[in-house]
Amino acid sequence: MGFGKRRSRKVCWFEQNRVAPDYKDIRIIGKFVTDRGKIVPRRLSGVSAKNQRLLATAIKRARHLGLLPFVAENIK
Repeated sequence: MGFGKRRSRKVCWFEQNRVAPDYKDIRIIGKFVTDRGKIVPRRLSGVSAKNQRLLATAIKRARHLGLLPFVAENIK
């Protein structure tokens, strides 16, 4: 009774590069938002719990300031 391949643990991108999630850095934050504008969940991105909370706050701040769109252009 096998459950499939065992995957290696994902490493937090922010801890690996020693960077904190910041709402002003759209290039980094954009990696953690889907093409539809949703925040990528932790289980897919491999971000630690602490940095996922900071990332979600940074994305929401960037959306509020107009740096990131709330939804994709083709959905509007």
